[in-house]
Amino acid sequence: MYLTQCLHRMVQRTPDAIALVDGDERLSWAELRDRAARFAGAIRALGVEPGDRVALLARNGNHYAEYLLGTFWAGGVINPVNTRWSSAEIAFSLVDCETSVLIVDPFFDALIPDIRTAAPHLRYIVSIGASTVDGVAGREAWLDAADAVPDALRRGADLAAIIYTGGTTGKPKGVMLSHSGIAFSQLATLSLPGATPGTVFLHSAPLFHIGGLAGLFLALFAGAACVFLPVFDPLQVLDAIETHKVTDLFLVPTMLRMLVDHPRFADFDTGSVCLIRYGASTIDQALLARLVAAFPQTSFCQAYGMTELSPTCCLLAPADHGPEAFANGRARSAGRATAICEVRIVAPDGSEAPRGVSGEVAVRGPNVMLGYWGRPEETAAVLRDGWMHTGDVGRMDADGYVTIVDRLKDMIVTGGENVYSAEVETVLSTHPGIAALAIIGLPDANWGERVHAVVVPKPDAELDLAGIQDHCRASLAGYKLPRSLSLVDELPLSGVGKILKTELRDRFRAA
Repeated sequence: MYLTQCLHRMVQRTPDAIALVDGDERLSWAELRDRAARFAGAIRALGVEPGDRVALLARNGNHYAEYLLGTFWAGGVINPVNTRWSSAEIAFSLVDCETSVLIVDPFFDALIPDIRTAAPHLRYIVSIGASTVDGVAGREAWLDAADAVPDALRRGADLAAIIYTGGTTGKPKGVMLSHSGIAFSQLATLSLPGATPGTVFLHSAPLFHIGGLAGLFLALFAGAACVFLPVFDPLQVLDAIETHKVTDLFLVPTMLRMLVDHPRFADFDTGSVCLIRYGASTIDQALLARLVAAFPQTSFCQAYGMTELSPTCCLLAPADHGPEAFANGRARSAGRATAICEVRIVAPDGSEAPRGVSGEVAVRGPNVMLGYWGRPEETAAVLRDGWMHTGDVGRMDADGYVTIVDRLKDMIVTGGENVYSAEVETVLSTHPGIAALAIIGLPDANWGERVHAVVVPKPDAELDLAGIQDHCRASLAGYKLPRSLSLVDELPLSGVGKILKTELRDRFRAA
């Protein structure tokens, strides 16, 4: 399997149909094929050989699809750069996997001098536009006049991507993904009833992240037109839905909350939206119920996985978002294993846990990563006997539905009892005065750790610890109740809207 296959197929089927939309620029599938072939020729002229790493530091846009497909066409390996990183963090990722070429959006030109200093091994830094930095060639000079080259057709187990993960608990790790791993993951989603994309897919989640990137691959595989927004903005998303008659979205729960909470939500026609995909972090049931009500004509599909799984191992199908699924609790799950992989729950002794008993989620299949770049010991720690050990705590019911309980590192041990922060967050999310929250564990002289709530109140809401505890008491055991409370204006978020609990723990433990 090879990741340029979708482009060859769509040029055969509908060469003149719209493939990409970015502002006023529209590209057909035939034009995208030609752009990819010339992009490949341009980076070959810069010395890129099969297997070499090529990085892109850019916001979303047509150039992202051009970069992905063009790098694959040349036989290279993509290294999408997190746009929220500092120049030092960016340089680390470039040096770590020996990236040879960095392509930069002019929006980030100010970072180039520091990146050059910290990553002197880079052979070339070039721009996707008109560069303002000395020694950095603009698009016209290195790309627009390049000659097209034949598709290198790298495939199967060949390395396709190095995606750097978070870095919130140390140096980021480069996850190595293969052509077949990424392709199989998309095909598994396409095979799920009701999950095939429609005709217009909006990409506003950041494409450097595996969730947004997988959404783009899925749209390309399905032959949907891809509409790009440079960054996520709820008002721009609503406007794009109405303007382009968007049928498909991928957003993380934080973004979905911002969308339905926007004061102008009702001013826009969202009736074209057929399917909303969500993932990358847990979603509380109160928010999911609001989304179903706000988009009555829309189906929903949850994808669960991680970068190391290319990225999906479980899907909660559209059929599992109806009233019955809410009533029996199935809508709270992450769904069942996709058609290409196995999922099991592992007990502490390494055996498979009984159904309904919590343990670590482990996955085996062709979507599992090749390993961490240059980190054999860390690879061996999570890849054991062919199984990827995810670090997530979950349980599986009799029908194979997996419910994610927490991250192993986020579990709180208080008075010898295990408390899963996600369980407390689910209950507290229904409090009418809470806009956002996170549950963390803090050191406690009596209990070892205590449950601590970090809460963003809604405007004019008056919250105190006693009220928070009273709200939880009917649903949670006493030892699970928050024993302390911090009210904050906002929660720290990653580039894709995940709450950075490590940062919260560090902040409040220091306090």
